[in-house]
Amino acid sequence: MSAIAGIGTDIIYISRIEHSYQRFGERFLVRILGEQERLIFARRYRLNPQRGIRFLATRFAAKEAFSKAIGLGMRMPMAWSRMQTLNAPSGKPMVVLNDELRSWYETRFGAAHITLTDESDLVMAFAVVESLMGSSATDHKEN
Repeated sequence: MSAIAGIGTDIIYISRIEHSYQRFGERFLVRILGEQERLIFARRYRLNPQRGIRFLATRFAAKEAFSKAIGLGMRMPMAWSRMQTLNAPSGKPMVVLNDELRSWYETRFGAAHITLTDESDLVMAFAVVESLMGSSATDHKEN
């Protein structure tokens, strides 16, 4: 049985993300999305701009929720583009970390879980990270 090491949640107005994208364009995408997420965003945005913005907003919320669950916020080694939320073949959202963040994460935590939801004007993400086997959540605090 695994223990929960951290949880995080984030809720955001889609219009806030849309405004940032309109203002900063590609710079915003590169800062926020990982490489695979940028490819998905481009495909969705090309087919339907609103669908692309909704994807961008859910990924923004997922990164915020995950950063809270691991207790770092947006401090190194956590950075927006280092954590991606991609979909398993079943459609289930899954956390994918780049090498630098993954090596830090794997010494402290077990599995990571993320869920996303959206409404007409809001998106929300919820993240749960498990403890390493045989560890308690307090073992992961850094001095």
